Amino acid sequence: MKILGLTGSIGMGKSTAAAMLRRLGVPVHDADATVHALFAKGGAAVAAVDAAFPGAVRDGAVDRGDLGRRVFGDAVALRRLEAIVHPLVRAAERRFLERQRRRRAALVVLDVPLLFETGGAQRCDRVAVVSCPAFLQAQRVLARPGMTAERLAQIRAKQMPDRDKRRRADFVIPTGRGRPPALRCLKAVVRAMKAEKT
Repeated sequence: MKILGLTGSIGMGKSTAAAMLRRLGVPVHDADATVHALFAKGGAAVAAVDAAFPGAVRDGAVDRGDLGRRVFGDAVALRRLEAIVHPLVRAAERRFLERQRRRRAALVVLDVPLLFETGGAQRCDRVAVVSCPAFLQAQRVLARPGMTAERLAQIRAKQMPDRDKRRRADFVIPTGRGRPPALRCLKAVVRAMKAEKT
């Protein structure tokens, strides 16, 4: 079974690329969706987050907005949160991979926003990076509710620069020219990965 890492900076179109891969029949493990589930009512991270960040849990679920404000710009608080969340996300990823091995999947995708930053690329056979021009990235992100230019700058500062991700990638998926070119590129990546010898 081949493992393709899918990553890209905020606003680059990673979620769209992941959805396209699913439509192509490739199983995708979404790290962000896993975190959402961990923080939801009954989620495995709720009790630990409540203990580490009193008041961040409301009605049995983590208030992501409140938690985000507490850890954003606070390296110590962020490390404390990561120590809770990262092992749970990795465990969910391992369960996903084992499930797909049992199903004899030829190719799976690990959709991880900070794949390079967290050393996750080492768990993948190849890495695809979604990328678009910086001005388009800014347009997309600033259209999101509650987003500001200052917050975007802070997020960009925490992420590996797009040019460095592209340099380290095995495949670059361009998302600045609309969906059809991106889809063609993803189809070529899937073909190339499935054709590789195990």
